[in-house]
Amino acid sequence: MATSRRPPRAASRVSPARKSKRSATRPGRSGKSARGAPKAAPKVGRKAAAGIAAEGAHKASAKLPRSAALIALEKLALGALTDMKGVNIKVLDVRGLTDVADTMIVCSGTSDRHVRSLAELVIERAKAAGRRPMGTEGKQDAEWVLVDLQDVLVHVMLPRVREFYALEQLWEAPAAARRASPSDKRPQSP
Repeated sequence: MATSRRPPRAASRVSPARKSKRSATRPGRSGKSARGAPKAAPKVGRKAAAGIAAEGAHKASAKLPRSAALIALEKLALGALTDMKGVNIKVLDVRGLTDVADTMIVCSGTSDRHVRSLAELVIERAKAAGRRPMGTEGKQDAEWVLVDLQDVLVHVMLPRVREFYALEQLWEAPAAARRASPSDKRPQSP
């Protein structure tokens, strides 16, 4: 009866945890993990996280005036949407609510071809103005096309998709809640 023997473990094998620590300290790799990706952000404790949340709430209440570049980009997108007969165009100011964008423009198209052509015209006009879009999503299905113009997000949707996702209510509800101050609605203690 033959017994199979495993070869002895090589001395050069290092556990993955130790390997990532070693490679992060090598010259030329500072601030990156073993695979070259940026390191994860440090963990934040509860008290520090509460401070960050409070800071975010303060920023939401004190909005800065919109810049001229932002207003020009909004007008560019709105002009393209109105020229192609976009339906029910709505501009949402989301500064202070999210860091993703300052403005969201939501528009409906009458068919999937109309939705696609609305989005393509916004992209074309942005490129002509020297503002290259960061990306687009959904152009193939054309039920909901997202055009990311960095400070302005343009959502072009079919009416049934717009009704289902209700982006206006999602982004306007926090603003309405902020306007009604919570101190006015506190019940009086006996």
